[in-house]
Amino acid sequence: MNIQKHVDGQTLTLALKGRLDTTTAPQLEQEVRASLDNVTKLVMDLAELDYLSSAGLRVLLSAQKQMNRKKGRMVVCHVCEPVMEVFDMTGFSDILTIEE
Repeated sequence: MNIQKHVDGQTLTLALKGRLDTTTAPQLEQEVRASLDNVTKLVMDLAELDYLSSAGLRVLLSAQKQMNRKKGRMVVCHVCEPVMEVFDMTGFSDILTIEE
């Protein structure tokens, strides 16, 4: 998986490319933890994310909880159909803020 990071003021955008699974989830988790200082909005751009496993879901949920504790906001955007199906089947579509 490749993670592109962009900071605009207090907004951090992480664009994910490839697969978010048990092998790559720790990479994203580390990036989130290291990058949230002074961030009030976290955007997860999933336009090029091909696959999402339960380990990836756990990292997204953890990031959401971290932003909630900071009184911040997390948005997931550009979700492809297969990943959206995973969100729907697991109930994550009700937990996460998903935008086009």
